[in-house]
Amino acid sequence: MSARIIDGRAIAATHRTRIAKEVASLTAGGLRPPGLAVVLVGNNPASEVYVRNKRRACDEVGVLSHSYDLPADIPQMDLLALIDRLNRDRAIDGILVQLPLPPHIDAETVIESIAPAKDVDGFHPYNMGRLAVRLPRLRPCTPWGVIQLLQAIDEPFKGRTACVIGASNIVGRPMALELLLTGATTVVCHRFTRDTAAQVGAADVVIAAAGKPGLIPGHWIKPGATVIDVGINRMEDGTLCGDVEFAAAAERAAWITPVPGGVGPMTVAMLLDNTLKARAFGENEAPR
Repeated sequence: MSARIIDGRAIAATHRTRIAKEVASLTAGGLRPPGLAVVLVGNNPASEVYVRNKRRACDEVGVLSHSYDLPADIPQMDLLALIDRLNRDRAIDGILVQLPLPPHIDAETVIESIAPAKDVDGFHPYNMGRLAVRLPRLRPCTPWGVIQLLQAIDEPFKGRTACVIGASNIVGRPMALELLLTGATTVVCHRFTRDTAAQVGAADVVIAAAGKPGLIPGHWIKPGATVIDVGINRMEDGTLCGDVEFAAAAERAAWITPVPGGVGPMTVAMLLDNTLKARAFGENEAPR
């Protein structure tokens, strides 16, 4: 068996085209375009690349990107004061604070300071809670992007077993909640799981999101399974690889995402989608 490649770039492009048309419709009607505040603290090279890509994507679809590049030693209270101003700014529909943050800044405090109606990353406990009770609003971008990839290949979900490897608040946990919403029987593997190989081997859909290169050997994959590799790891030679042993997994899977070019473009597309939705939701109507 040779797996078919799920082209995240192509699927993301269809979403960006849709978003661009909706933004153009707003502006053609005399309304302002969505506004996204992108906050970068410090000069982490990977974060700088991610932020640059997000700002470029905003420009492509007509979303106004407001840049806030802050020094690494900014006091936490000053960062929170900026977020408070952005929460009250009627021209700002979405607020994105790029993670990770410097060690002296508590990420959870920062996330919870963002108004839920402007939380376009979908990380605020309010938005995560809505997802948990099956009333999603602004959804975490990467898990929602994965669902869009699976829908693009007509993944049936119901009656299928899905295995998520990794239990982070950013991907693993909300990914499991999204899969439950689809009707899939969902298993989450983490560092305390006793037999991850058995769980992966029984899964019709495998979603690797642990951030460890080559964590999932290809021979673990069930023949005919769908494999979504969320991991993106930079090796010593500068190349990127995922959490799944790609070549061996592709010999067994029916569908597989590449790294790069799989999940990453969808994360950015869903950020833009959330920003457009946040504009429609209005000004800070959800409780803080």
